[in-house]
Amino acid sequence: MQDQRMVTMDREYLVERRKLGRKVTFWRAVAFIIVVLALIGTGFYAAGGPQLERRQAHIARVKISGVITGDDATIKLLKDVQESNAKAALIVIESPGGTVTGSEALYEALRKLSAKKPTVAVIEGMAASGGYIAAMGTDHLIARETSIVGSIGVLFQYPDVVRMLDMIGIKVESIKSSPLKAAPSPVESATPESRAAIAALVNANYDWFKELVKTRRQLPDSRVAEVSDGRVFTGKQGVSLGLVDDVGSEDQAIVWLEKERGIAKGLPVRDWHKNGIAEQWGLTESAVKVLRMGGLEQIALAFEALGEVSRVEVLDGMLVLWHPSRP
Repeated sequence: MQDQRMVTMDREYLVERRKLGRKVTFWRAVAFIIVVLALIGTGFYAAGGPQLERRQAHIARVKISGVITGDDATIKLLKDVQESNAKAALIVIESPGGTVTGSEALYEALRKLSAKKPTVAVIEGMAASGGYIAAMGTDHLIARETSIVGSIGVLFQYPDVVRMLDMIGIKVESIKSSPLKAAPSPVESATPESRAAIAALVNANYDWFKELVKTRRQLPDSRVAEVSDGRVFTGKQGVSLGLVDDVGSEDQAIVWLEKERGIAKGLPVRDWHKNGIAEQWGLTESAVKVLRMGGLEQIALAFEALGEVSRVEVLDGMLVLWHPSRP
């Protein structure tokens, strides 16, 4: 009798397990279908949705972040905003700077945009060196009280591995057309002449930077000398020194656009992104989070990796950079 009960219980247990298994399979299939439909919908939206939104009146938000190199994708993005139906541009800056030429290219692109539409820079954590050059390309600068601004100066760095090569018994021979060719070199000790040649380049770029600050911020020579010793300042200090116009955030930037540039109240603020692989599929940071929540961790990681690869740049030449994040 007891054996019969145990057999009955085993059968009931197996039936329940099968029912549970079918339910799990069903909901897995439902979740998979939802994800697939969401990706298809995202693809359709990425193909036409943002373009439709950009044809409507709005304020374009463009984020300048990381090391500035003047890459083609960023320059093209600013040109696209310039030619769009955006009524104004909100340039959100979070950058320690970058190359001198890259910062100059970005500044010029922002000046061209500002000639067509009102622009305002919102400095989040940092707009130092080349990041500050970019900010000066807009019509108005707003920073948070604790933001970092300034670092007005130019840097040229190179490694010197001569002693290390001597220790391991390696000697590099060079045949040059002239003594200053390829100088300074990491495998040769710098000569006074090569140091002087590089210093002349640094000073020329430094003079350009200071003249830009003087012209764009309308500062007297005495104030330019005071703020251009390479130091950084807080946003609040930047206001008193004339480097920043106001302390605030995006809200204050929009109010300024409405009051000073006649931008209609209530216009939507829409993000503009570079046309990277993730952006082409509409996979913004929020979409990646959705993928992760749906258990598709590997897909989310793959798109994040693609985004990082698209941002990798090699820095070379003169730098306007504070606390570089890459060597």
